[in-house]
Amino acid sequence: MTYYFYDTETSGVNPREARVMQFGGQRTDKNLQPIGGPDNFIIKLTPDVLPDPDAILTHGITPQKTIEDGITEAEFFKLFNQQIATADTIFVGFNNIRFDDEFIRFGLWRNFYDAYEWQWKEGAGRWDLLDVVRMTRALRPDGIVWPQKDADNRLEILAKINKLKHADAHDALSDVKVLIDLTRLLRDKQPKLFDYLLNLRDKKKLEPFIKAGSPFVYTSGKYPKETLHTTIATVVDDHPKKSGVFVYDLRIDPTPFLKLSADELAELWRYKPWKTDAERPPRFPLKELAFNKCPAVAPLSVLDEPSRGRLQLNMDEVEANFKKLSGAKGFGAKLIEAWRKLYPEAKPTAKINELTVDSQLYDGFIADADRIKMRAVRAAQPEELTEFISDFNDERLKVLLPLYKARNYPRSLSAEEQAAWENFCTRKLSLGGEQSRANKIFNRLAQLKAEPSLNNQQRYLLE
Repeated sequence: MTYYFYDTETSGVNPREARVMQFGGQRTDKNLQPIGGPDNFIIKLTPDVLPDPDAILTHGITPQKTIEDGITEAEFFKLFNQQIATADTIFVGFNNIRFDDEFIRFGLWRNFYDAYEWQWKEGAGRWDLLDVVRMTRALRPDGIVWPQKDADNRLEILAKINKLKHADAHDALSDVKVLIDLTRLLRDKQPKLFDYLLNLRDKKKLEPFIKAGSPFVYTSGKYPKETLHTTIATVVDDHPKKSGVFVYDLRIDPTPFLKLSADELAELWRYKPWKTDAERPPRFPLKELAFNKCPAVAPLSVLDEPSRGRLQLNMDEVEANFKKLSGAKGFGAKLIEAWRKLYPEAKPTAKINELTVDSQLYDGFIADADRIKMRAVRAAQPEELTEFISDFNDERLKVLLPLYKARNYPRSLSAEEQAAWENFCTRKLSLGGEQSRANKIFNRLAQLKAEPSLNNQQRYLLE
């Protein structure tokens, strides 16, 4: 088994629309010693993508740099599948499950690869160290320096105060190198907790632990930073998708919630934006726990006296709330009904066209016959690609193929295909008039350029 630490810098935050601009990675052995050299790829942005100015200001990679120095997505994902996504590889990142992994999935989709098997096939797996860091801080902080004024667990902050070399925050490869150093620090200073969470990332081991019926320690960014993102939770019911469970925060008395109808629970559960802390709605004590997202959980036996103090836990109240919840009948059914009201059964996008197909990965799994044809597409010469369109049964792949050809092999386009590609780019960027992608980007550029706090480098990037 090897680890593969990786990070991405992207053109925006939405993986359905934005693209990876830089990919950095390093393979290590089980002892966190590097195997081979690092990977550092710049990936070309195509003419149908306008990056968010805020993203460019964060990592400093311009679209022009990707065009001058980068490789195509097709080239990158070929290397990714041949050299990186090998057997017995555990992919490791920092908030990768909610961010970077999604960008890789959608990139694989656009380039006619299976979007999932890189994380499970032939002994592969994944692990997210963000919640490992949070739980270590909450339960076993000794030996590591932590920010004193705030529960800030950003990689660059932890690197600085622990004197880990971090040459360039928000450079993908620099972030990978410091993440490996931070991982060594966590392992060396708190080896028992580190090994425990590494072992429990496997959902086959996680699910029996969660469903055993006992309350457990749970660390998640959904919980308040004032209590170090950590609480004691218990399972209320299985998730309708069978991929996890609903859990309740036992810090909070369940009595008021047990009396509510499904409609009332749904209204409380519904996300409501706020601008100031005074406007923030009361926290709803129920959340989803997904087995395949490496949640950081532990038995109550890990709670020593110092950690109970750090977490401001009243164990008598926790026990009383657990008994109230355990004695309630029908609450799980109402909770599931409330969730269904908030998230009606997802239906495939009714219309499949050029403007929607990039985002339609989750509209259904690809049939085996089409998967075979996808391999043929990847092996084909650019001039041969058009011949495959009629072969696919999945309409999404028929629509996706001309875009794949235009993005990766623009010189192979016929005059008719070139005109269609230019027309697509224009429609994609200008659709919606005042609310179009192009207008939003240029309005944001104007806002940022008016900011007096920008330094010369930032102003240069905006220009």
